[in-house]
Amino acid sequence: MDSGTRRRLLLGFISNWISRLAGTIIQLVQVPVFLHFWDKTLYGEWLILIAIPSYLTFSSIGFGSVAGNEMTMMMARGEQEEALRVFQSCWWFIVGICSAVVVALAVALYLLPVGRLLKLHLITPDDAKWIFFYLGCATLFGQLEQLVQSAYTCIGRYPYGSFIKSCLSLVAFGAMLVPVIMGQGARETALWFALANAAGTVVLCFMARRDIPWLRYGWSHARFSEIRRLAGPAFAFMGFPIGNALNLQGTLVAVQYALGPDDVVNFGTARTVSRVALQMVQMVNSTFWPELSSAYGARKFELVRTLHRRACQAALVIAVALILAMMTVGPWFLTHWTAHKVPPSPKLLFLLLLSVLFYSLWSTSSTLIAAINQHRKLAAYYIVATAVTLVVTYFMARMYGLLGAAGALILSEVIMDTYVLPTSLRLSHDTWGGFLRSLWHIPETLRPRAMLGRLRRTAEPETPHPEPDA
Repeated sequence: MDSGTRRRLLLGFISNWISRLAGTIIQLVQVPVFLHFWDKTLYGEWLILIAIPSYLTFSSIGFGSVAGNEMTMMMARGEQEEALRVFQSCWWFIVGICSAVVVALAVALYLLPVGRLLKLHLITPDDAKWIFFYLGCATLFGQLEQLVQSAYTCIGRYPYGSFIKSCLSLVAFGAMLVPVIMGQGARETALWFALANAAGTVVLCFMARRDIPWLRYGWSHARFSEIRRLAGPAFAFMGFPIGNALNLQGTLVAVQYALGPDDVVNFGTARTVSRVALQMVQMVNSTFWPELSSAYGARKFELVRTLHRRACQAALVIAVALILAMMTVGPWFLTHWTAHKVPPSPKLLFLLLLSVLFYSLWSTSSTLIAAINQHRKLAAYYIVATAVTLVVTYFMARMYGLLGAAGALILSEVIMDTYVLPTSLRLSHDTWGGFLRSLWHIPETLRPRAMLGRLRRTAEPETPHPEPDA
């Protein structure tokens, strides 16, 4: 692994750390703020409402992610014109499909009795429909943001694009808290959040056009043939947001139907604490993703193998360390974080953290599969695993309460581990023996003695060269 790759990985890790820090701040701040200014039942109904629009992430049919992978591999081969063609083709496709989804969403909300279907009591049916519409539009704007960020990724400036997106996310979150603190309701809160996200998308588009000279938003390079070529991988990418929605928001809905809104808050807050470790694992995945695309596009399979091994090793170490830390301080933190309104349960937290451990290995390993657009079977496995888990969660919650719901989440992680690891080893031309040994091997450059030597060489004054004789 050369110094340029190490530098990009370091900057990528830092930018992803900032991004995850922003996400963690949002999760940690919103619970006490909402519980302070809103009734607990109202907040539970809000969690249910904001969960549903996340399903609209399938609207771009995965073209944003597929385009990013394709553009990165093309730029690794010096194919700039082809990368621009992919960008413009996918841009107009996403704009068209999201516009159609907005119209369909408006019609569906007009016809469906949303409040009655979700058993809402404090949020009126009319407000529920507007909340769905506002949050749905905010979700759709995010599809364009993903494509614009891919432009930064393909030129090796992923850390910068990620940092800008993190700042915009914090601004949108701050805008959402304004009506909450001012004593307004859920409908006004959703509107402020949607307007802030729309403004952030516009700002990101202008910045990308300024920072990337060859990037243009016209249609002169757009080709329908590019859409057809990328359609297969793009449709497969739909499986990931659908699976995520089933796993995250779907389980909340299952707990709502099985136990009620108060238990949704108990389950959701405990899972938020456990997902601190999961988010750190995802930070590793995001850091290595563009480098895996670039290395595979350039056919540097030795580098692909090294990147895959180091990513899995880092994810596993981080997961184990944070799980131990969260089991130690998690119950205490949960009590004080929610101002004693949510009772801590060490058993519930342990089961949620155990699912994170199983998740850490397959999710990081699958980054290689997704980064090179060979993820069709992966997406199918993920949908099946999360759908089965969702059903099991409902019945386990009915029989064993929140502990049953938490234990059911482990099922999907185990299913994914059995498929992902063999597939990634085949793509990286690796063996089980070499891969498993690499998880315990510390690279020479990361060993304390080598790192101390580099620090000493950096600190030592440079020896002056003697002047040549006259």
